[in-house]
Amino acid sequence: MEEPFEAKGVRGVLHRPGAAKGSALALTHGAGSNCQAPLLVRLARGLEQAGYLVLRFDLPFRQQRPKGPPFPAAAARDREGIALAVEALRAEGNGRVFLGGHSYGGRQSAMLAAERPEIADALLLLSYPLHPPKKPEQKRTSFFPEWRIPALFVHGTRDAFGTLEELREAMALIPARTELLPIDGAGHDLARAADRAAEAMARLEALAGNG
Repeated sequence: MEEPFEAKGVRGVLHRPGAAKGSALALTHGAGSNCQAPLLVRLARGLEQAGYLVLRFDLPFRQQRPKGPPFPAAAARDREGIALAVEALRAEGNGRVFLGGHSYGGRQSAMLAAERPEIADALLLLSYPLHPPKKPEQKRTSFFPEWRIPALFVHGTRDAFGTLEELREAMALIPARTELLPIDGAGHDLARAADRAAEAMARLEALAGNG
């Protein structure tokens, strides 16, 4: 069941399964989108059917402006918004809480987790933006050595923000347990990933269970 969701600093849609498995996922969007992004909607609906409680939510920058990219100077505020969403989701269930995001949303979620490893049991990172397109030297990995919670990277083989090989090299910098789920033929929009939502969550459960 889908229902509008609002809490302190949080705006989104809650997917409440008929038969809950106990785990929950807070899921957010990329720089050019919002919580109604097709990828997030399909993933959330698939996971709801698989028994997961899912909150897909708008980052603070998108709550302020319906269009336009986030401002780098306000990234810390976006991370605080992610923390509020996780807190609100914890109040809805009593099981594990996973944190996930697409592109910018995933990057900010990972940065938050590096600062506050207790924030979630594991991370689901969809199309992590390893570097800007055609600028492989500008790696967004400075915080990777501080990373302490398990993470599953879901990444397309045609993603301009980082190749699978580049991502594997970057993942080696992370002390926590990590896995990579490649999506053949997918670009940065990761359109084909929704079909493997249940598989991704099962792998995330296993990562968290061994953490």
